[in-house]
Amino acid sequence: MDPEVHRALGLTDDEAAKIEAILGRSPSDLELAMYSVMWSEHCSYKSSRLHLRRLPTEAPHVLVGPGEGAGVVDVGDGLALALRIESHNHPSFIEPYQGAATGAGGILRDIFSMGARPIALMDPLRFGPLDDARSRWVAEGVVSGISGYGNSVGVPTIGGEAVFDATYVGNPLVNVLALGLLKAENLVLGRATGVGNLAVLLGSTTGRDGIGGVSVLASSSFDTDGADDTKRPSVQVGDPFEEKRLIEACLELYERDLVVGVQDLGGAGITCATSETAAKGNSGMDVYVSEIPLRESGMSAVEVMTSESQERMLAIVAPESLDDVLEVAQRWEIRASVIGTVTGSGRLRVLESPAVGAAVLGDMPAKSLEEDAPLYDRPRREPGDLATRRADDPVAHLDGLDTPDRLAADLLGMLCDTRWISSQYDHQLFLNTVTGPGSDAAVLRLRHPDTGAETGRGVALTTDGNHRWCAVDPRSGTAAVVAESLANLACVGARPLALVNCLNFGNPENPEVMWQFSESVDGMGDACRAFGVPVIGGNVSFYNASGDADIDPSPVVGTLGMIDTLVRRPPGLTLADDARLVLLGPDPAGDGLTPGIPSGLAGSRWAFDHGLRGGSLAPLDAEAHAAVCDLVRGIADDGLAIGVADVSEGGLAGLLGEAVARSGSGIEVAVPAGADVVPWLFGESPSRFVLCVSAEQLKVVHRRHLDAGVPARFLGSVTGERLAVTAVDGGCVIDLGVDEVRSRWRDRLADAFANGTAQS
Repeated sequence: MDPEVHRALGLTDDEAAKIEAILGRSPSDLELAMYSVMWSEHCSYKSSRLHLRRLPTEAPHVLVGPGEGAGVVDVGDGLALALRIESHNHPSFIEPYQGAATGAGGILRDIFSMGARPIALMDPLRFGPLDDARSRWVAEGVVSGISGYGNSVGVPTIGGEAVFDATYVGNPLVNVLALGLLKAENLVLGRATGVGNLAVLLGSTTGRDGIGGVSVLASSSFDTDGADDTKRPSVQVGDPFEEKRLIEACLELYERDLVVGVQDLGGAGITCATSETAAKGNSGMDVYVSEIPLRESGMSAVEVMTSESQERMLAIVAPESLDDVLEVAQRWEIRASVIGTVTGSGRLRVLESPAVGAAVLGDMPAKSLEEDAPLYDRPRREPGDLATRRADDPVAHLDGLDTPDRLAADLLGMLCDTRWISSQYDHQLFLNTVTGPGSDAAVLRLRHPDTGAETGRGVALTTDGNHRWCAVDPRSGTAAVVAESLANLACVGARPLALVNCLNFGNPENPEVMWQFSESVDGMGDACRAFGVPVIGGNVSFYNASGDADIDPSPVVGTLGMIDTLVRRPPGLTLADDARLVLLGPDPAGDGLTPGIPSGLAGSRWAFDHGLRGGSLAPLDAEAHAAVCDLVRGIADDGLAIGVADVSEGGLAGLLGEAVARSGSGIEVAVPAGADVVPWLFGESPSRFVLCVSAEQLKVVHRRHLDAGVPARFLGSVTGERLAVTAVDGGCVIDLGVDEVRSRWRDRLADAFANGTAQS
């Protein structure tokens, strides 16, 4: 075997030797290409599988966990929800519109491959800073791609995140989450069983777009100038209208029980779908290249088998059901072609045609493409300066940074309304959306998939991540991200059901990156076990780097919750005149800084804005966090608060600033006696919530927090036309007009994308 060939395909010398050992001979070009895409980082998780096994994945309500197209949970009454999150980071940097659009299309196919109708999308996004022209260009293209695909295919985008930070200047993160609803009896798995059954390719034709996408794009970093246009052909091209027809056709096939198994064609295309369904079904498959519909002439077998052209599904169909399947496909105007046959050989064979005596182009054990993929325990090393950084708490650098003018400027610099993005999405498709973009968590009415009748229950969904916390401490930071997601669910009155993750990290060949990854996985595992939340699926995206610069560790979680009785719209971040502001939860900076207890500034937005990346994160007390979440959930469910929000990025000051901007109401808040102003305002200690409560309900809320054993502090009142924070002696800490706060919050993104500038 020519080493230059397998190295060009991303295979190491040892991996090539392993392929030869499996086959007992040198592989053909086709076989080598098929192994290269299936053994790529994106498909095989060869650097991460060892660590992901440490995550908790089981619970009585989990019907399907990691390893399938999507995780599925039972929600009672014969209904189930399917949840999946994926990344399309690298394609979106090369070709933002199509990279993001096909990310949305791919995640939707993961959902309806399980027998579920997609009912929602979410898009946690991360780009370089707003003053970087290419980052703005990428952001515009990504947002257009998601809106163009999601709106056209008819699935609402109900929330997400938008982060602009220098760590992503050469490598944006485009993560997409999808939720689906199904009758539990219609659950379908990707299994090729039954010797003689047929492999039917549904949907679009196969072209050269996307060839080598997973191996070219997801297993390498970018040049520092970002101008790597040679990779552009590896980006797939999407067709949302074809996807819409494909969704409806597949759902009818499931309802009529016409398929044995279904798999979407994502990374590695036909190679992945045929090998995985055969392997999971403990069977084999013969695939006929001549029967695969092509959109371009002269395509080689390698191109056909590895193309990642979009809007395609592989269905396993009994011969007696084929005519019915073809009739459904014709009625929905999608292609349906028999491209293979299930065998009992345990081998995946690729033949020129189904004719007797046709040339065999590839012949390999079906399971070897997935189960025999390399498994690496890559070297891990904590940063050499870790102890020094952790000892350097930002609280030691406050001199000159705590004047009223500086604090006001810091607060204004954090405010950013993301409606410039979410306004491009239709979040009311299906008319199920109760709360959409901009909420702590999105909420949907849970309706029966057949009748559309309301069940009286609600589904809550949130996506969360914080690279600053994880840059300071990937283990504690990831645990805090999980805790924040549960806090966001509590704000809308939801209890958590399950979690999926999208783990975005740098180059796994860097031992410090692998240390970050391992620590992050353990932090997620610790938190999920403590809170009883199973991880039902996820995605790992490595090689997020520009040149030699790895991104900050950026795990993102999507958490699903249930509202058992949905009788009112959740309160949200709302203020009302003459109402009272109450802080629930631990307040470590409120009574001064206790020696040995972190200030809460480490990993905060304020600290990073000032170039302070050291310190130790405030500890997470899982028991206390669960208690305050339970309390807030009950308050939200019972309608006892006008407004509810958790304290996270930007700390208490960031939350109050956004509340003033959204509502147009002024507030008066007093810093507690003995508190150090900057940590109290901008610290991001976990497990804290702010309630806006009417005077009439204040006693009820007070009694509840005492009964729950949760600390509470009176912050101030909603009044006037200024955001006024005062010291105990009455001195000014922050004093801003409501109009200035609102304009900074409202105009930041709009100004940046309109004329390339952003207010700081």
